Amino acid sequence: MDAVVVGEQDTRELTQTAIFSYPRVSWILASDSQLADALASIPGLSAACDELLAPHTRFAIGGPADYFVRSAEPEALAAAVEALDGAGVPWMALGEGSNVIVADAGYRGAIVRYLGNEVAAAENRVEAQCGAPLQSLVDTTIEAGLVGMHTLERIPGSVGGAVYGNAGAYGHQLDEMLLEARFLEDGEIRTFTNAECDFDYRESVFKRSKRRILLSCVLEMERSSAEELRREAAEIRRVRDEKFPPTMRCAGSIFKNLFLADLPEEIQALVPERAVRGGKVASAFFLEKVGAKGMERGGIRIADYHANLIWNEADGTAADLTWLIEELKRRVREQFGFAVEEEVQYIG
Repeated sequence: MDAVVVGEQDTRELTQTAIFSYPRVSWILASDSQLADALASIPGLSAACDELLAPHTRFAIGGPADYFVRSAEPEALAAAVEALDGAGVPWMALGEGSNVIVADAGYRGAIVRYLGNEVAAAENRVEAQCGAPLQSLVDTTIEAGLVGMHTLERIPGSVGGAVYGNAGAYGHQLDEMLLEARFLEDGEIRTFTNAECDFDYRESVFKRSKRRILLSCVLEMERSSAEELRREAAEIRRVRDEKFPPTMRCAGSIFKNLFLADLPEEIQALVPERAVRGGKVASAFFLEKVGAKGMERGGIRIADYHANLIWNEADGTAADLTWLIEELKRRVREQFGFAVEEEVQYIG
């Protein structure tokens, strides 16, 4: 795939060809079986009923969704969303499930997943479809000698999830590089500039509006030595694999880090200089002080070596996981007088 930049005019033309030329159906559905049949009839769409979500999440936790639809074709997803809306069925977009907690009872609605996974670099730009693994984007930028994404080495998830949550690590965030993001909303393909994405620390406009399905993004980056980037990425991989082994059923850090300047002055005075990086204090600093390390409930455990790492050690449940999260929030609030906020998202 050649890397391209989709401008406003290009987007309008693509919208008309990809969506409005697609066969339209009036979705007036009276039963679950009719909806299932309607979804099954959409070309290029895979649809399942009562799909267990645990295998689709990093935590390996969660009950079934009423419907699970996926496609690499935006027009198929547009038709599926139209059918779901017509039947009054709520839906949510999901990437690789690396940063979500699904309720034990599952989700009474539909999970929608985009599967487009092409990534290509040209000169100092990269275009990536949002269904691609984030590591695929990281690898492509490293081999192209483009700086910035290499610090996200070994972070699980999809490109779409990285845009959604403005992923970052070791001094870099996605918003530093993103030129534009393309998404599906209400049957139309639209494009947002970086400013329109309204990025913040682990935040974007896509987190605040759940009716958008991310399709692709274009990044622009500075050039550097591919060999040097490989060396840096290898060291990051080594460190990350020690803390978060790829087979560990966890979401990485559960809580967001905190901006030192936003904390009460009396709390700032408690934080040693070594605990501050880029103006932020790791939540683990405060979690450790409230006794987080080694806590467990059911099959869910907090690491002995990292207070912000919770994993599913043995057949844990969402109920046990959320209990631990709420308990940690309570302890920090009572001891320090402020709230820690989750990075993970909840489904169901």
